[in-house]
Parts: sequence; C-alpha cells; structure tokens
Amino acid sequence: MDEQAATVQETHAVYLPMIRDMPLGERPRERLQHYGVGALSTAELLAILLRVGVQGVSAVNLAMGLLSRYGGLGGLVQASFAELEQTRGIG
Repeated sequence: MDEQAATVQETHAVYLPMIRDMPLGERPRERLQHYGVGALSTAELLAILLRVGVQGVSAVNLAMGLLSRYGGLGGLVQASFAELEQTRGIG
C-alpha cells in the first residue's frame, strides 16, 4: 500500500450525533415516553440515567462506551466506584 492510500485509510470521520441533534421522535426520553421501556436499548436506558454526556460525546455514546468497556450491564454493575469516577463524564 502506498503512503497516500495509508493516509486516506487512517483519516476517516466518525459521526457521533448529539441527542439534541436527533429528531424528537428518535431521542431516548421521548421514545421511552411514547413506546415504553421495551423499545429502548440498554445504552439508551443508561443514557437516560446519565442525563448528559460530555463535550463531543452524547449520553448515549457515553453509555455505549461504558457498556463496551465493562462487557455489558453485568460488568458495569460490578465496577467499583473508583473505576467509574475515573471515566470522563462520570467522575
């Protein structure tokens, strides 16, 4: 692979929409209210509890990161307070 192709491959943009940028009908709180708890993912439910994300990261993306980092809800429940407070957006 030449240098230019490597550079193009390394510089891909990731779009992480903020909740305020989502249509009203797609936002977790509104979906919970309209469709009930069964219509939401674990990450969306956790995002509702978190209430806010951090600059550049929505509450949903923060929740997805936590679930990924700790291997799901079971692992997140087992995490210590000290571990959780070191996470940007939680501490």
